[in-house]
Amino acid sequence: MDDKQGIGPRISLEGEVMCALESVIDPELGVDIVNLGMIYNVEVNNNVCKVTMTLTHIWCPVSDYLKVLICNAVTSVEGIDSCDINLVWEPRWTIDKMSRMAKIALNIS
Repeated sequence: MDDKQGIGPRISLEGEVMCALESVIDPELGVDIVNLGMIYNVEVNNNVCKVTMTLTHIWCPVSDYLKVLICNAVTSVEGIDSCDINLVWEPRWTIDKMSRMAKIALNIS
């Protein structure tokens, strides 16, 4: 099966969701939630996407805002009708979960 541009294999719906989630920027840190390591799992079943994630800290003041952005990004993917967010606190988020790109962007070595 070809991708939308006809240039090779299409990535999975889960992969497309992860790509869409890279557009969700944490407003406090200025880096996307995927590279921050906040997304733990993405599952798609019957056009419903379940995103298992955490926040950088339990009292995150923008958590409701992030949930709206996440649901909008997820449902922008063709084939996804709705988004369920499974917010977890284990494993706890640490800077070790961040990608190299995020660490460079935040000047963390």
